[in-house]
Amino acid sequence: MKLNRRNFLAVTAGAAATLSAPTVWGAAHGKPKVVVIGGGAGGATAARYIAGDSDGAIDVTLVEPTRTYYTCFFSNLYIGGFRDFASIGHSYGKLASDYGVNVVHDWAIGVDRDAKTVSLAGGATLSYDVLVVSPGIDFVDGSVPGWDISAQNKMPHSWKAGSQTQLLRAQIDAMPEGGVYAMVAPPNPYRCPPGPYERISMVAHVLKQTNPTAKILIADPKEKFSKQGLFEEGWQNHFTGMIDRIGPDFGGNNVSVNPDAMELSIDGVVEKVDVCNVIPAQKAGRIAEMAGLTNDSGFCPIVPASMQSQMDENVYVLGDATIAGDMPKSGFSANSQAKVASNAIRGALTGSRVFPAKYANTCWSLITTDDGIKVGASYEPTEEKIASTGSFVSQTGEDAALRKATYEESIGWYAGITADMFG
Repeated sequence: MKLNRRNFLAVTAGAAATLSAPTVWGAAHGKPKVVVIGGGAGGATAARYIAGDSDGAIDVTLVEPTRTYYTCFFSNLYIGGFRDFASIGHSYGKLASDYGVNVVHDWAIGVDRDAKTVSLAGGATLSYDVLVVSPGIDFVDGSVPGWDISAQNKMPHSWKAGSQTQLLRAQIDAMPEGGVYAMVAPPNPYRCPPGPYERISMVAHVLKQTNPTAKILIADPKEKFSKQGLFEEGWQNHFTGMIDRIGPDFGGNNVSVNPDAMELSIDGVVEKVDVCNVIPAQKAGRIAEMAGLTNDSGFCPIVPASMQSQMDENVYVLGDATIAGDMPKSGFSANSQAKVASNAIRGALTGSRVFPAKYANTCWSLITTDDGIKVGASYEPTEEKIASTGSFVSQTGEDAALRKATYEESIGWYAGITADMFG
């Protein structure tokens, strides 16, 4: 089925479910309160579905510091020149006006799970009956020697979309003729498994047009990566001789950087580079750790059937911050998880029907003009994890018409998911 804005909503509606039977949580102080921390694919979707489908029976507050949310998914297409920057930015106005969500633009700086309160940077305190935490990712300190967040303007990560995305594109455009773009790829697990390699493709697409003698260097600690055969085929077909990936066998797992000198050291060999995109190791967003929802992995264990935190039955965790079994950390995954959690929360707070949980994901990537590829799966919960029940992936050697159709499908999906998130 060709995916577009309309049938994305129909396909993913089936994911709004969970296995647990509802137990109504009475709220003596009036309508039950749900606070959602984080307004991305998980949090915005959850706020919309809890508020909209409860028909005003639940008081929903969304805490998100940014007034315009720029999606990480499709930000690579901005870097490649296939989207303008405004097209990946979205506001929260419709969540407030059309669904009655109380949107608070502030930072959540603390969670008291005993008192069931969330503290905000501006001084306010929000009480909740159920808390939804969807904070995305933060970076592991020291994971790339020589780099920390203070160096992000010299060596941008661009793994949280917004000004960092614009900065990286500007640095690419300013590269000298024949210059070197370097990427320090992240170790597993990390946000968007195909994302670094789609980014390489988009950078190569730009450089082939504007700076064809430039080189791209990838220092990668992983032996393999998502859609590897598809990306490597595309790089060979479209960008022959431009891209050099150094994996762990050749020192890609022994990397340090010197931002002031714009140097990258790979297994002791120092390379002078013109742009260095450092994507560090990742963990759950800081507020999840502060709330005591993470384990030693730095991510949040969840109940597979509902997305409830294993640390607290009154808290649900979504998206990149979770340990979600076979599901990757993607915008599609977070949106799917939000629908399962929303159904469970409505059932618990209002006694509405709760359906068996089903999850889905697809990750599209663009290699160059009209050369789209994808990978995806369906999932169901087991006692131990969210488990894949079937998967699909593009194949090497596909014809141009199929690759173009795959790219067009991704455009329809983006329109559909952002409408689903923000109304």
